[in-house]
Amino acid sequence: MDNQGQDNLTRRDDKVWLRTYEELGLTYDIDMPSDDTSLIDIFEQSFTEHKGKTAFVCMGSTLSFEEVDLYSKQVAAYLQSLGLTKGDKVAVMMPNILQLPVAVIGVLRAGLTLVNVNPLYTSRELEHQLTDSDAKVLILVENFAKTYQDIGHKVVDHVMITSMGDFMGTLKGFMVNTVVRHVKKMVPDYKIDKSVDFKKALKKVSVNKYQRPTNIGLDDIAVLQYTGGTTGVAKGAMLTHRNLVANLVQCNTFLGSAFDEFDHSGEQPVIMTALPLYHIFSFTVCGMFGLYRGCIGLLVPNPRDLDSLIKAYKENPPSFFPAVNTLFNALANNEEFKSLDHSKLKMSMGGGMAVVSATAEKWRQVTGNIISQGYGLSETAPVATANPSNSATFSGNIGVPMPATDVAILDEAGNEVELGERGEISVRGPQVMKGYWQREDATAEVMTPDGFFRTGDIGIMDEKGYVTIVDRKKNMILVSGFNVYPNEVEEVMAGHPKILECGVIGVEDDNSGEVPKIFVVCQDPSLTKDDVLAYAKEHLTGYKRPRQVQFIDELPKSNVGKILHKDLRTLEEQENSKA
Repeated sequence: MDNQGQDNLTRRDDKVWLRTYEELGLTYDIDMPSDDTSLIDIFEQSFTEHKGKTAFVCMGSTLSFEEVDLYSKQVAAYLQSLGLTKGDKVAVMMPNILQLPVAVIGVLRAGLTLVNVNPLYTSRELEHQLTDSDAKVLILVENFAKTYQDIGHKVVDHVMITSMGDFMGTLKGFMVNTVVRHVKKMVPDYKIDKSVDFKKALKKVSVNKYQRPTNIGLDDIAVLQYTGGTTGVAKGAMLTHRNLVANLVQCNTFLGSAFDEFDHSGEQPVIMTALPLYHIFSFTVCGMFGLYRGCIGLLVPNPRDLDSLIKAYKENPPSFFPAVNTLFNALANNEEFKSLDHSKLKMSMGGGMAVVSATAEKWRQVTGNIISQGYGLSETAPVATANPSNSATFSGNIGVPMPATDVAILDEAGNEVELGERGEISVRGPQVMKGYWQREDATAEVMTPDGFFRTGDIGIMDEKGYVTIVDRKKNMILVSGFNVYPNEVEEVMAGHPKILECGVIGVEDDNSGEVPKIFVVCQDPSLTKDDVLAYAKEHLTGYKRPRQVQFIDELPKSNVGKILHKDLRTLEEQENSKA
C-alpha cells in the first residue's frame, strides 16, 4: 500500500480493551528499563538470580544457569577474538540442542547481531540469508554442514561446527554422535576449509578475555529474524534489544501470574520447547522468557518425532506448553500421550497459526488444560495479542492487545473500521520491529505514518477488545464476489469426527470465479467425499462450502507446523497438469 497522502487517517480514541484489563485486574502499562540496558543485562540478572538451577534439558542431559553463563561468555570471547565489532552478524543454524542457547546468548553477549537460520534450509535459501544479512560467521551443527558446502563458494569468513552430542558429557556425547553419524547416517560427508570445531573454540580463548560491551543499548539491533520466504524473497526483520526486552516484560506482565505459584513453592517450572528456537514464537516465548523467569527449557530437537517428544514430556512433565495447532492435534490423538500424567501442565499456549476448536476440545479432554491462544509475527517480536492465562474456556479468538500495545483494524485506505467489521490487523507498540534489513521499500509498504505495522492478517475486534483472526489476505477466496476465508472453513470442517486435519484453497470455477477445495487427512479411512460434502452443507453457508475434495496422506507444513497453503496450490497445479 502507498503510504503517501495518508495524513488524515482516522483512529478510534478509546482503547476498548482497557475495560477488559480492568475486569481481569491486569496492568496495561509496563516499566521498561533505561535506554542503556540490553538483553545482556537480562541474561546476567538471570544467571545471578537463578544460580544453582537447571536451565536446559535435552535428551536427558542438562545445562545449569552457571554453565550457560560460562559457555556463552566463552563463545562471546572467541567471537571477539576474531575482530568482529558491533553490528557484525553471526548466523546460528541448529535444531533445539544444548549448544543452541549457548551460541545465541554468546553472540548477543559479544555485542553482535544474531541471525536465526532454519537448519532445514536448502543451499539456495541459506546462501540468500547469509548474503543478504552480510553474516561474518556461521555456527551450525554438522548434520547441515553439507548444505553450506553445496553453496559452492565462500559466503562467510568463519564457520564453527558442532555435533549433536557435544554438550552431553564425554561418554553420552560420544554415543549420541556415533549413532547420529554411523547408525542413523544423519551427517552427509562434507569438507569446509578452515572450519573450527565449536567445542574446541570455547577453550581456545580464555573466558577472562571477554570484554563486556559498553555501547549496546535498547535501540541497537539484536536479531535479524527472516520472514516471508513462502511468499517471496525472505526479508530480515530488524528486532532491537528494546523490541525483545519489551516483549519479555509484556509477556511477564500479562501471563506471568501462571508462573508465580512456582516462585512460592520453590519448584522450577518446565517449558516444553518443541517448536524450533530459530522460529520467533519459540525464540521469545520459550527460550528468552524461560531464562527471564528461571524456568527449565525442555529442548526437543525434532518435534515431528512424537516418540522422543512424548518420552521427554514423561520424564520432565512441563508446566507451560507453547505449540501450534498441528502439534496439539497430533498429541491429542496419540494413545501413549493420552495415558501420561498431565497434572503439572498449568498453561498451554497456541500461536503461529489458528488453533481450531475441535483440536482445543480434544486437548482439554486429554490434558484437562484450556489452550490460551495468542498472536504475533516475526515483526512483532512476536506476541501482539493474547488471551489471559486463566481463561475458563477456549475462546477461538486471539485475545486482547498485549500491555503497552495498540491494535487497530484497518481498511485498504488505512482508516480504522467499526467494531465488529473485518479489516487488516495492525499493531503499534514497543515490540514492533525497527524495519526490514536493507528493505526501505518493503518497510514502507507495511508501516503506516503513525507507526502501525500492517500484518496482512484479516480480523475483527469486538466491543471488549478481543480480536478474532479470519485469515491471511493472500489466502482469501473470492466466490461470486463473496470473501471466503480458508481458516474459517478449516475450523468448521475439522469438527467432523472422521477428519484428522484439513487445508482449504481456492480453485478456478467457470461460474463463480473460484470455489473452495478441501484437502483432507482422514482420522477414519471409511470417510468418503460425499460425507465431507454433506457435513459442509450442514455447517456452512452455500458460497463457503468446499465444492471439491481430495484425500491426502499428510498436509504440507512448515517446520513449525503451519499448513502451507502455497504448497497445496502447487499440488493442485500438478493435479491439473496430469488431466
